[in-house]
Amino acid sequence: MKIEASPVSETTRQGASVPESCVQRQFTPAPIWTKAMLAALKTGVKGGKWHSLIDKVSRLETLRLGWAQVERNAGAAGVDRMSVERFAQAQDFYLAELAGALWNGSYSPQPVRRVYIPKGKGRRPLGIPAVKDRVVQAALKLVIEPIFEHEFEPRSFGFRQGLGCKDALREVDRHLKAGYFWVVDADLQSYFDTIPHAALLEKVGNRIADGRVLALVEQFLKQDIMEDMTRWTPTAGSPQGALISPLLANVYLHELDVEMREAGLVMVRYADDAVVLCRSREEARSALARIRAWVTANGLTLHPDKTHLGDCRVDGQGFEFLGYRFETGKRWVRKKSLTSLKDKIRAMTKRNSGHSIDYVIASLNPILRGWYGYFQHAHRFTFSTIDGLVRRRLRAMLRRQKHRPGQGRCLRDHKQWPNAYFADLGLFTMSEAHKLACQSRCGNN
Repeated sequence: MKIEASPVSETTRQGASVPESCVQRQFTPAPIWTKAMLAALKTGVKGGKWHSLIDKVSRLETLRLGWAQVERNAGAAGVDRMSVERFAQAQDFYLAELAGALWNGSYSPQPVRRVYIPKGKGRRPLGIPAVKDRVVQAALKLVIEPIFEHEFEPRSFGFRQGLGCKDALREVDRHLKAGYFWVVDADLQSYFDTIPHAALLEKVGNRIADGRVLALVEQFLKQDIMEDMTRWTPTAGSPQGALISPLLANVYLHELDVEMREAGLVMVRYADDAVVLCRSREEARSALARIRAWVTANGLTLHPDKTHLGDCRVDGQGFEFLGYRFETGKRWVRKKSLTSLKDKIRAMTKRNSGHSIDYVIASLNPILRGWYGYFQHAHRFTFSTIDGLVRRRLRAMLRRQKHRPGQGRCLRDHKQWPNAYFADLGLFTMSEAHKLACQSRCGNN
């Protein structure tokens, strides 16, 4: 469960103590950024605003870089049913077509296809833009992201090049060890769906003066949404699933990051998930009041049930952050994260699925590896529990395929299909991965 704390640098451009890894991190703009543009990032531009950017967005080389990202990410088709594979077959034609439309101002994005993905006991809406629109969004992001990235705070970790969940968790762990036990868990209710368009465009406009680029951003914010035969235009929010949305979400919350840092408060944020780590109850109360005021003034809402303040040394007053529960000096995988994985395992190992064991194991392995890769610092008993569930489910499938009666754990099943049987089939086991990782760490000491 231990995460090594990063060393601390006391001198940063913000004048606050942040991890050395964040200070040294270098954001790498796309090759389309010229030396003159890169120099202007450091020295500043006249009036603090960037002009003449649409020509960079509409260049074929920028669109090719955007297309490379879209092709790499793959994904489903949008409302026009054009797949990534079909776009690839005539990519030169489509990219030239997009370049011309962007330059002459005739480009208009298609509606976003609305789908739903499981989230807890409910569903979460997701928007799937057309492949062509994903290419344009990727190109737009390549051009404007460095402008904002240059100013983002070191403790903003979400959707940023070279940073991730583990960096945010290390920062939280570091401050807890340093005595920041009072924590404000701030949960923005339906954040991506409620960002005010006018206020967001104003924040983007504070750094970008190219009217055509601003219009392009606005077009993506106001893309129609299609669900079955219903079509409507959103009045707020940035569609989840759009390539440009994570950047815009960070742009909108950047001023909150700055305000908290200037107040001397330690806020660790990953997209809309944020915690403020404090040394006293009074400081935590002040931090929560400051967040409430900013959130209200900027058209957002704190979740009334999920936002709370507490001393995480006390049982029941801990907090959850990025899949983990922090409480009483310990950290473990939160119940919701475990339940979600178990639900996926059960869905993929139904006894009447009709798939072969080889197929099921091949489908399970990426899920298990990915989960372990993120939660590899969890307690070893967590891994043995999951491994046991997977093997019980697989044995039940084999029993059904052999037309044998009976349910649950059975000595006969273990003898016929021991753990080694599944290992020979290539089943990924978290316990074994954890054991090997521990041996590797011991060997390096």
